Amino acid sequence: MSQELAPLLLLLLSIHSALALRICSFNVRSFGESKQEDQNAMDVIVKVIKRCDIMLLMEIKDSNNRICPVLMEKLNGNSRRGITYNYVISSRLGRNTYKEQYAFLYKEKLVSVKRSYHYHDYQDGDVDVFSREPFVVWFQSPHTAVKDFVIIPLHTTPETSVKEIDELVDVYMDMKHRWKAENFIFMGDFNAGCSYVPKKAWKNIRLRTDPRFVWLIGDQEDTTVKRSTKCAYDRIVLRGQEIVSSVVPKSNSVFDFQKAYKLTEEEVRLPSCLSMPLSKDELAWAT
Repeated sequence: MSQELAPLLLLLLSIHSALALRICSFNVRSFGESKQEDQNAMDVIVKVIKRCDIMLLMEIKDSNNRICPVLMEKLNGNSRRGITYNYVISSRLGRNTYKEQYAFLYKEKLVSVKRSYHYHDYQDGDVDVFSREPFVVWFQSPHTAVKDFVIIPLHTTPETSVKEIDELVDVYMDMKHRWKAENFIFMGDFNAGCSYVPKKAWKNIRLRTDPRFVWLIGDQEDTTVKRSTKCAYDRIVLRGQEIVSSVVPKSNSVFDFQKAYKLTEEEVRLPSCLSMPLSKDELAWAT
């Protein structure tokens, strides 16, 4: 994907787009100390997070564990109508000395964390497939039609994207057995397009060939901001009849905040999103 902030994938699970629980994925490229100290960058990141009720942040490179606390201060410092965010974050993941973290930031009045789990990538004959093992989170959502759902995030290494995306099926089977959950969302920067996942490779990806996994971001989408590329790297995939039926038609989208906030190509990468029904008494503050 492009060089700075990634596309925001917006998944809206809702009856109407105005009554939506917004679930988003955002690869904030190299989100470390230098970006944390850049006030303009942080202001944009906070604006983007506030568009969402659950936000998956990827590529956090923070050995001092300061980024999420700082984001909480910015998100909750001037909280209106009692809307506050909380977060859950993975351990530092990666091979050798290069490490990243996944984090989920979420509105406490809408959802809560039921369980979280670092997937153990140690299957016999298939060990260490993931560059950054999924940090799986099971959310409870009393105000939505789907009362609980599991989010499985993934940020692949581009050169091994085909194998990593395929392996998500094994993560699904493990978590379904472990937690007896029914509704699953797979989302993140899969690098699932262009030369990293060419057309001939899709037949080797079980997450794609099994029709029970529903892909919401099509191959023709562009989740980059570089003018020289048009690739659907970022994806959202669903499994579970209840959650599939709850998605607002055409609500999954890529939010181009470069255009929205008048930023240069060097300043951004896009994010992506999805949505789910909220009860009417929550609408005044949730929309």
